[in-house]
Amino acid sequence: MHTTVGIIGGGPSGLLLARLLHQAGIDSVVLESRDRDYVERRQRAGILEQATVDALRAAGAGARLDAEGLPHDGVELRHDGRATRIDFPALTGGRRVWVYAQTEVVKDLVALQLAEGGPLHFEAEVAAVEGADTDRPLIRYTHEGREKTLTCDYVVGCDGYHGVTRHAVPESVRRTFERTYPYSWLGILAEAPPVYDELIYAHSERGFALASMRSPSVSRLYLQVPNGTDPADWPDERVWDELDARLSLTADPGWRLTRGTVTQKSVLPMRSSVTEPMRHGRVFLAGDAAHIVPPTGAKGLNLAAADVIVLARAFAHHAKTGSTELLDAYSDTCLRRVWRAEHFSYFMTTTLHADPDQSSFDTRLQQSQLDRIAGSPHAAAELAENYTGLPLDA
Repeated sequence: MHTTVGIIGGGPSGLLLARLLHQAGIDSVVLESRDRDYVERRQRAGILEQATVDALRAAGAGARLDAEGLPHDGVELRHDGRATRIDFPALTGGRRVWVYAQTEVVKDLVALQLAEGGPLHFEAEVAAVEGADTDRPLIRYTHEGREKTLTCDYVVGCDGYHGVTRHAVPESVRRTFERTYPYSWLGILAEAPPVYDELIYAHSERGFALASMRSPSVSRLYLQVPNGTDPADWPDERVWDELDARLSLTADPGWRLTRGTVTQKSVLPMRSSVTEPMRHGRVFLAGDAAHIVPPTGAKGLNLAAADVIVLARAFAHHAKTGSTELLDAYSDTCLRRVWRAEHFSYFMTTTLHADPDQSSFDTRLQQSQLDRIAGSPHAAAELAENYTGLPLDA
């Protein structure tokens, strides 16, 4: 079997790329190692930038998002028992974000692909990508118990950090820059109404906390915990008590979260990673295959979407003009945005979390930075511009 673009990975980036290529009249095949049920239930990101929402709408995947997604015009920062709201539209010229879970994005894109797009094969385990330097790279995979091959004009790896596509870029030309953080997030999903109509990011000497949501009746909440934490060591009552303590307000000492049934509990390690270049020969890397960010800045899914939007435009330009100019520029174009998002995510993470080895001096620096954001429209605007997402051509 042959296709123009072989896409490895049926997560949001791979599916969005397939959809954008379909709209441009470019054929593709998507190979996903997991089954459909797993892919559509895989809990990940929940914040969509303005550019990501615009792209999903243009791709025909905006109907449920517009009906069920929750537009947010700001976030609240809490530190020293005080609260500061960051007003996104006022500080960015009208941009905002949406709360719409990755699981829902994937469901929408899967439905479109199966109804209108090219082949989407679940439980297709890719073993190798060969011939990146040739004009016809090859994907070896197993599907329905049979070993198969797919030849392509181009291969795009949307299969994550541990996927096979990264290894199609030779070690001699591949560089990976990484940072591991000395803490993790304990996350819960709970059948409880959100505490606030926007996200709350809280800094405290007890550690970081985040109050988020998935719907008007489902809360998504996180606590900073030591690396290696076992979720079983955190019974529900302990989680709720600690969230109350870290999110507390001096002006409202009786403030408490509305508690509910915890339906999911997991620990998420925190790290940053960038692999360069994002293209070798006819193989391209996108999303987590090329970069990982800590979730504090809400950039993971949005960076992946930006990658494939840039790549789809480049493929469409090539199909229309025969020029490889935009394809050749793909890695440099994306890496400028990637490193900006990496820095913002690092800033949010190190400003809001308590490093287990940090001194009282370090804590005072964090508090000073948060005071600066609370008191300066310029500092608040810098946070708002990065959080809502820079323009795709920036």
